[in-house]
Amino acid sequence: MKIEDAIQQKEFKDPYNKLVVNLLYTHSYLVTSQNCLFKPHDISPEQYNVLRILRGQNGVPTTVSSIQDRMLNKMSNASRLVEKLKTKGLVKREECPNDRRQVDVMITEKGLELLNLLQAQVESGNKSFVHLELEEVNQLNDLLDKMRG
Repeated sequence: MKIEDAIQQKEFKDPYNKLVVNLLYTHSYLVTSQNCLFKPHDISPEQYNVLRILRGQNGVPTTVSSIQDRMLNKMSNASRLVEKLKTKGLVKREECPNDRRQVDVMITEKGLELLNLLQAQVESGNKSFVHLELEEVNQLNDLLDKMRG
């Protein structure tokens, strides 16, 4: 569907304006699609992102600020997300032995099990949300990397 049809706008001021609107609209489309995958498991895309970051630590504890630095959505509140995941038993927080002001975070076995359960659904969902051939996907990835400089 063309962006003009999706937002019922006949024309844009210029191609750059159209691109920004198109990217913002597409972001919303992807987040909504992902929410449908995660909702039955009572987590958000941002919580899923935190779990993936922690799984990538391979059992090495990390700090909330390190998680924040690696988040896809830099506006997310990593402390709040970690606390919600802790309440669900998906992560654990422990005071750092070297620095009591620092809190170490690790994914739990339950968190790893949830990621394993979701992995196939996310991979399948990604392919169904993105209506592009593999060559187009690679080209778009290259263009988006170039766009960000």
